[in-house]
Amino acid sequence: MGISQYIKEIGRGSEGARALSSAQAMDLLSQVLAGKVTDLEIGAFALAMRIKGETVDELLGFVAAAQAQCLTVASDRPVIVIPSYNGARRLPNLTPLLAMRLAQDGARVLVHGPMHDPARVTSAEIFAALGLPPAEGSAGIQERWKRHEPAFIATDTLSPPLQRLLDVRWVVGLRNSGHTVAKLLQPVAGAPALRLASYTHPEFGALMAAFAERSSGDMMLLRGTEGEAVADPRRCPKLDVWLGGQWQADLSCPAQEGVLSELPLLPRQIDAATVAVYIQGVLAGEQPGPASLDKQVDLLLRALQRLASTDPQARPG
Repeated sequence: MGISQYIKEIGRGSEGARALSSAQAMDLLSQVLAGKVTDLEIGAFALAMRIKGETVDELLGFVAAAQAQCLTVASDRPVIVIPSYNGARRLPNLTPLLAMRLAQDGARVLVHGPMHDPARVTSAEIFAALGLPPAEGSAGIQERWKRHEPAFIATDTLSPPLQRLLDVRWVVGLRNSGHTVAKLLQPVAGAPALRLASYTHPEFGALMAAFAERSSGDMMLLRGTEGEAVADPRRCPKLDVWLGGQWQADLSCPAQEGVLSELPLLPRQIDAATVAVYIQGVLAGEQPGPASLDKQVDLLLRALQRLASTDPQARPG
C-alpha cells in the first residue's frame, strides 16, 4: 500500500502540513518498521516529520507501532526505564550513575540506547567500563536485576527495526521521529514502568507532558542534561512526575533558583574510563555525588513506592 498518501499530508511544509490521526500514524510507522516501504519513502517521512513536528495523536500512534516491534521484559514489580540516546559532549554522562544509585537502593532499572555515537560518550560505553556489558535479551535483564544491578540493553537488541530507523540519521544528517519514539518505549510487561523523559525546548516539554496525560503514563519529565534524562549536576532542574497520567505535586519539584555557592566535584574529563572511576567513587562513598541527582533519586524511589502500593499485581521483594 505504501505511505505516499501520508507523506502528502505531512510533507506540505511547516504551514501547510496536516496532522495525522493516531490510527494513521500507527499505520505509517508500522509499515516503516516492517520494511514495507522504500528508502526514498523513509527519507521523505523522516524529513517531513522533522519539519512539521509531532502532535500528541501522532506520538500515540507512533509509540503503539514501535511497541509492537519491541522486546518486552516480564516483571512483578514496577521498573524504572531510562532512555539514553544523547550521551555526553561537554559534561560527564551521569545516566549510569543515576541508574546504579537507583539499583543500589533496591529499584529495578532498565536503561536502553545505542552502543556507540561517533560524537558523544554513550551510557553503554560507561557501563562497559564499569564491568556491566549490555544484556543480550530478557533473560540477561532478569539476571542483572537478581544481582541488584541496572540492566542496559542496546536498541538494536530491544527493537532492530527501530534501530534501522534511527540509523537514517547517519544518512540524512538529522534525527527523526524514531528518536522521540525510542525515548517513550515501555518495554515492561506485568508491572508499571516509570519512564524518564527529557526535553531541551519548552514546547517539546509541553508535548511530553501532554503525552503523559493522554497515555495515562507513569513518567518523570525534566529538562535534559545534553539530552540525557538525568538532573544537571550543576543545578537541579524542574522535575515533574505523572502517575497514571495524573501530575503528582508532592513527587515533583521546581527548578533550583539563585546563585550556586559552589560547583559540585565532577570529573575533568568525560571519557568512559574517567567517568566510570568517578561513579565508583560516589557509589563507594569516597566522594559526594551531585545534590541534584540525590533529589532525582529520592523522587523516583518515592514514585516507585507509590506505584508498587497501588498496583495489585506488583509484589515487594
